[in-house]
Amino acid sequence: MTPHEFVYTGRAARVVFGSGSLASVASEVRSLGARSALVLCGKEQRALGDTIANQLGSLCAGLVDRATMHVPAALVAEVRELAGTLRADCVIAAGGGSAIGLAKALALELPLPILAVPTTYSGSEMTPIYGITEGKLKRTGSDLRVLPGTVIYDPDLTESLPAAMSLTSGINAIAHAAEGLYARDANPVTSLMAQDGIAALARSLPAIVAHPGDKAARADAFYGSWLCGMVLGSVGMALHHKLCHTLGGTFNLPHAPTHTIVLAHALAYNAEAAPEAMKRIAQALNHHDAAQGIYELARDHGAPVSLAAIGMDEASLDLAADLACRNPYWNPRPIEREPIRALLQRAFEGAPPSPQ
Repeated sequence: MTPHEFVYTGRAARVVFGSGSLASVASEVRSLGARSALVLCGKEQRALGDTIANQLGSLCAGLVDRATMHVPAALVAEVRELAGTLRADCVIAAGGGSAIGLAKALALELPLPILAVPTTYSGSEMTPIYGITEGKLKRTGSDLRVLPGTVIYDPDLTESLPAAMSLTSGINAIAHAAEGLYARDANPVTSLMAQDGIAALARSLPAIVAHPGDKAARADAFYGSWLCGMVLGSVGMALHHKLCHTLGGTFNLPHAPTHTIVLAHALAYNAEAAPEAMKRIAQALNHHDAAQGIYELARDHGAPVSLAAIGMDEASLDLAADLACRNPYWNPRPIEREPIRALLQRAFEGAPPSPQ
């Protein structure tokens, strides 16, 4: 059936995709009109940061290797001051969501274009969404100033990403597309991206777990994560992302594993309220049920399926439920405290997803 009414807003970003494309980083900085780039990465990506700095030569203003998950506000303030001192006119975020998140937080206050060089499948590089954590609360928002102007997708950079991290990072990306299919502002364009993105990740992630050096699977997963990130950047998110922002920001749980564990349960919660979206998710997963398909994708390939396994305290589940129900994101099914508490209990225990 052809839709008669919808709104689609494209997000301007230059994408350079392909094996070896990191070699273009200096020319891409110049294309942004920049002459002094500050490189941001985490400690685990310091070698990549050094490689980029060396390729930039005189275009490199400096390197900060302290990006960390959930983007602490104190770190943002420190790096913001450094960027001013170095007179940086561009930031390069190299790595996963932590580095990209730090770059976005800087761009909220400084007029610095972002060049992203992702090494995971988080999809954050394609979105205007940011998050900053202060006082154990994660503040999120959307602002076009933080959308990277250029993204270099070099699948070679993901080959060192361990299979286990590849799996959770990929399911994190699937979460963006899955929620995009039942978003209030979903449209035919983003829904096509979402279904194709989920399908690409669903077929490539098992291959990566089985053969981590599979170049074709790595490229396919990066393609899928790009599409899923486009969805996240174009439409609103719902219950799943609210739960994960709560669990990550307040209880400091690791980002991608949290998304991996929660997604199946959030889909089960919304299943009856969004049947068409669930049908498309299931088709993309090649499974009869969307929620169960996600759960099995994680469980059968070694990803954590319980919040207990990643450090959640059962005594904190009541607080988590309270926070998740406070200022909730729009969701196709109304947010009710007791079903949310039951959802969190199942996620804590690693039980299969079930409608609450």
